[in-house]
Amino acid sequence: MKYLVKFFVVTFLVLISTHAVAEQKLVYLDLKFVLNSSKAGKEAQDFLQKTFKTNQKKYADLEVELKKEENDLLANKTTLSKEDYKSKSDELRKKVVEYQKDRRSSLDKITSQRAEARQTLLKTLDPIIQEYIQENKISIILDKKNILGGDQGIDITDIIIEKLNKKLPSLNLK
Repeated sequence: MKYLVKFFVVTFLVLISTHAVAEQKLVYLDLKFVLNSSKAGKEAQDFLQKTFKTNQKKYADLEVELKKEENDLLANKTTLSKEDYKSKSDELRKKVVEYQKDRRSSLDKITSQRAEARQTLLKTLDPIIQEYIQENKISIILDKKNILGGDQGIDITDIIIEKLNKKLPSLNLK
């Protein structure tokens, strides 16, 4: 009798939990694709890449110029007096330090702009996702990178991109 009661209790709990799981609606979203493919995301990415390439070229030219100055200074080392050589080498060191500081500052600026753009996109995306959850009575939205496979019918990436493009067409990075 004791085993019969346990059997009925376990069967009852399994049926209830199966019914509860069957009522939930799961969908997935490719968040990385949304951030990179939305109008604002593409614009921000293009702007940051263009800025980075421009800075890279500028600093590569400066680096070549500094190396040339260093080679000229080393070539003229024997002809210059100790004081002249020391003052020119100190001046060159200051230029190199300034170059490194400017380069680091430009990279930091690009990094902070990238983080700001991502944060703005995520802040705008959150209410869109919450609204979509309420409208469609969704229980859980999973990120696509954590899913091995699934039905394409439950992928809401394109819908969310469309809504994000309407709400935030541009980030206006400068």
